[in-house]
Amino acid sequence: MKKEILLADDEIDIREILRLPLSDLGYQVYEAENGDQALRIFEERQPPIVLSDIKMPIMDGIELLQKIKRINPETEVIMITGHGDMDLAIRSLKNEATDFITKPINVDALEIALKRATEKILSRQRLKEYTENLEKLIKEKIELKSHLSSLGLMIGSISHGIKGLMTGLDGGMYLLNSGISKNDQEITKEGFEVIKAIVGRIRSLVQDILFYSKERDLKCERIDTLSFADEVAVVIEQKLMNQNIEFVKDFDLRVGKCEVDASHLHSALINILENAVDACVRDKKDEPHKIIFSVRKDKKDIIFEVWDNGVGMDRETRDRIFTPFFSSKGEKGTGLGLFISKKNIEQHGGNITVKSTEGKGALFRIRIPKMLRKSANVINEKIKEEVSLKRTIIEEKKRYS
Repeated sequence: MKKEILLADDEIDIREILRLPLSDLGYQVYEAENGDQALRIFEERQPPIVLSDIKMPIMDGIELLQKIKRINPETEVIMITGHGDMDLAIRSLKNEATDFITKPINVDALEIALKRATEKILSRQRLKEYTENLEKLIKEKIELKSHLSSLGLMIGSISHGIKGLMTGLDGGMYLLNSGISKNDQEITKEGFEVIKAIVGRIRSLVQDILFYSKERDLKCERIDTLSFADEVAVVIEQKLMNQNIEFVKDFDLRVGKCEVDASHLHSALINILENAVDACVRDKKDEPHKIIFSVRKDKKDIIFEVWDNGVGMDRETRDRIFTPFFSSKGEKGTGLGLFISKKNIEQHGGNITVKSTEGKGALFRIRIPKMLRKSANVINEKIKEEVSLKRTIIEEKKRYS
């Protein structure tokens, strides 16, 4: 607490008598000769304690007390009164004055009143600190609970996914063994393709888990956006070789360069495009399926769009697709792909939106700043701090459990 006090009294002799003991007690003393002047000093200096005479010209002590309390209710105000002003003294207490002392002023009584005011200020500060610490502990407990809940969901989701993968792997192994024992190349090939597909899904699952669990910094570089988009497209074109799905690249040749972490953004876009492929594969409508991958720019951003005419999404699915461990693909999905994609894009200071109607396909729009904004760095630092805090909480819980 700052050792400052405002002394308001219209009698200069009283001010001089009080100034010395107040200074000896370590207070910086501001003086005012009437209530109006005292109010102006208070508004400027905001001292924690005010010592004011009740009877003053222009503005009396009661009015000054009321105005000070409106400005800062935590200010401690000690009133000075004459022996015949007890009614005013009681009235000042009703207006939340801390205490009152009577003229002629006894220094011991003054010290006692100041000590009481100081104790109230310090008690309030301790209570505030205690409350803030309590709020922090509650927040940490909520964060820990959320983290443990997410961990439980992840383990449940992974276990369920692995169970499905093992079932598929057993089926592939059975076909492979059967084909080898019967010397049947068709069955052997079919078993091998099943195992190959399952291994690919296991690799995808492990990559998603590692990405979700590890803290990663962006390693941005200036790249040619068209070349980057072509590299992304090549991956999807290879996946579509045996699918009856038309893939269209709609690239603005003037899109230029951008500053990104190519690996992070590549992974995010592949996830979104694979989601479009899956939506078309699952769609049973008798019409040609199509995916359009477009890249364009505006004044500040590079805009990637992925459109498909697959199964689309209902409102509930649309609202939850970026939630961790939510998947509309049943056993084929980990529920982490789009969640991680969104995090990657946000790390770049960008955003992702989706428009979709059930049975009528979906449009994902990704906006990435051409240059990594300072705000993105701030977001990344905040993410790192949050991760570090959660890890510390978990470590402390392990220590004391």
